[in-house]
Amino acid sequence: MRYGLSFPPSGPYADARVLAELAREAENSAWDGCFLWDHLQFGADEDVADPWIALTAIALVTKRIRIGTLVTPLYRRNPAKVARETVTLDHLSDGRLILGIGLGSNLFGEIATFGGPAEDRVRAQMLDESLAILTGLWRGERFSFPGEHFCINGARFLPTPLQKPRIPIWVAGTWPKRPPFRRAARYDGALPVAGDVSSSLSVEQIQDLTHYIRGLQSASPSFYEIVYSAKVRSPHESSIRKVASSYAAAGATWWLETMTPREWPPERARERIRLGPPN
Repeated sequence: MRYGLSFPPSGPYADARVLAELAREAENSAWDGCFLWDHLQFGADEDVADPWIALTAIALVTKRIRIGTLVTPLYRRNPAKVARETVTLDHLSDGRLILGIGLGSNLFGEIATFGGPAEDRVRAQMLDESLAILTGLWRGERFSFPGEHFCINGARFLPTPLQKPRIPIWVAGTWPKRPPFRRAARYDGALPVAGDVSSSLSVEQIQDLTHYIRGLQSASPSFYEIVYSAKVRSPHESSIRKVASSYAAAGATWWLETMTPREWPPERARERIRLGPPN
């Protein structure tokens, strides 16, 4: 089991310097990862930072922890631009980047506010095309893709990522919906959520998901990540270690604690971070 932190870059976390400082604290306190939500807005009157610029700041002040977005809705991004950004950040971080992706939703009103297809089916098509383009461009060979939503004509992207065979891709989805996890089984990890930001999946649900994904894979991969989003209420919860162990036994390989601004303002988050992961 690895242990990470997740921040929505909003409110007091809408400052890349604050996020970089917390990530450095996390590295010094033996955490394994620091990840940022990727949204254009969280509330109509709330400060928001760009996660990709904040990740650049984090990469420059850390040396060991894994970093990335959890998750980027690819329907609203040009996949060629994402390919260039991810390779640059992979090199800047010395091969520590993980790319979390998903369909996106209108949870924070982003589709309604900024435009985008409301139908899950259309965003799923755009996601699959984007993933084909990303992995194609990352190979560094001449690449074309005649898609319905995105088109590439004879492009070659250099340099290639430091990580081999590619930058790890984690696919998010609402469990027990099956389609997102049929997609996730083809990549490097699964990030299951309960469908809202206040609930977590049970041990039994993580176990069922693990069995489902393993059943889809024709051969056991050398590694595959199952990411559990934990809800920790207090820095001093005595049961955290026992709970984390139960999820590890169910198949989870990452324990991810989310630091939302209301529940975890920066000073309280620092207190939790300095206590270290529950291992």
